Amino acid sequence: MISRYNIIRVFFFVLVSIFVNIEGRSISQFLNQESQGTKWAVLVAGSNGWENYRHQADVCHAYQLLKDGGLKDENIIVFMYDDIAHNRENPRPGVIINNPHGNDVYKGVPKDYLGEDVNAKNFYNVILANKSGIVGGSGKVLNSGPNDHIFIYYTDHGGPGIVAMPSGELVYANDLVNVLKKKHASGTYDRLVFYLEACESGSMFDGLLPEGLDIYVMTASEPDEDSWATYCGEGTPEDPCLVQCPPREFQGVCLGDLYSIAWMEDRKENAKHRFLTAANITHGGYGSHVTQYGDIVVSFDSLAAYMGENFKNHSHDSVDAKSFSTSSSRNVDQRSTELFYLFTKHKNAPEGSDEKYEARVKLNEVISQRSQVDNNVKHLGELLFGVEKGNEVLHSVRSAGQPLVDNWDCLKSYVKIFEAHCGRLTAYGRKHVRGIANICNAGITSEKMDAMSAQACSS
Repeated sequence: MISRYNIIRVFFFVLVSIFVNIEGRSISQFLNQESQGTKWAVLVAGSNGWENYRHQADVCHAYQLLKDGGLKDENIIVFMYDDIAHNRENPRPGVIINNPHGNDVYKGVPKDYLGEDVNAKNFYNVILANKSGIVGGSGKVLNSGPNDHIFIYYTDHGGPGIVAMPSGELVYANDLVNVLKKKHASGTYDRLVFYLEACESGSMFDGLLPEGLDIYVMTASEPDEDSWATYCGEGTPEDPCLVQCPPREFQGVCLGDLYSIAWMEDRKENAKHRFLTAANITHGGYGSHVTQYGDIVVSFDSLAAYMGENFKNHSHDSVDAKSFSTSSSRNVDQRSTELFYLFTKHKNAPEGSDEKYEARVKLNEVISQRSQVDNNVKHLGELLFGVEKGNEVLHSVRSAGQPLVDNWDCLKSYVKIFEAHCGRLTAYGRKHVRGIANICNAGITSEKMDAMSAQACSS
């Protein structure tokens, strides 16, 4: 249900639209005349490992934008595993870049939640300002007030209804939305903007996030599609890089994510315009479809309300955003980045070297694991629904506005059942969470799920 306050805001926006030409001012300029509050930000990189370089690079870049915009470190909370800057594979020790121009975005980033402290429980407790529930880390929480603006940015591997963390449990869509509802009920913010970069990121909010919470969400992809990494690999005359190749020493890693680079490198006046621009850049005829949820009217707020007064003038790692739409080369599907990394490592290793042999072994192992999980899920579907119907049921996508699953407890339980018999789902394997959700929606009992999972994965 839309709150009375939200109805007033929509009506106010309509009035502004009517008089905007008479007054000679843009809508965003008018709406920027808001009550002043503290600006808060929570930045989350939900992965670890050198091959996932881009996620921590995205978060570090976002921090630099906010810091330059005037936000204080005490109001910026950072989650990152912190295994990239000083990784033995880093050709620039102590430095992280998010753009081929090579500016360091790591310097000065707060070390709030690192390593095993980057987990779902800490993330939820930070949002809810539940300091007693925090384990490890700096203990910094989102101690916001009723007039404050909150910006949350999360970049990671995802799957239908989930985004990952480097340790602990997955972040499930219903849990995340329930946390946001509790935050709203606490009356401790004015408006909240959430940007999410992950495969199937739209499924984290579709059919779940109600209007009236004064929350605006922008996701990198629709509920049933992958998102993309960018600034990957070396270019050739036949297959050039977009805009500019990353430095040659960065072999096999992607420096950033396409949607994240779009919103950070093309800075417009308000969040609504950013949606349109980010959508055009991120898709460009080949990428994912940027999607928005929640209270769309919030998107007309000036970005300065969330990212600082100097944000629109920030020049860090900025390029001509129009160039992103010129070619599809050197963007890599997020689920293929591990293969891209291993393939590049194998290709560039000296012939006959141990490095080349080890890279080939690891590459073959990952390819085999992917094939195995695909076959296991396919077999499970056939056992449950028959050879003719199994694939159709598992890959069925609900219409827009419907949540992924009717019973989230069932989904969480059945994922654990599947993993107990078939092995933990990797970043690639998490795409099959949709199939497990459809098994729940079909009314399969837990006893049957357990028995058929054991049978499907026994060979």
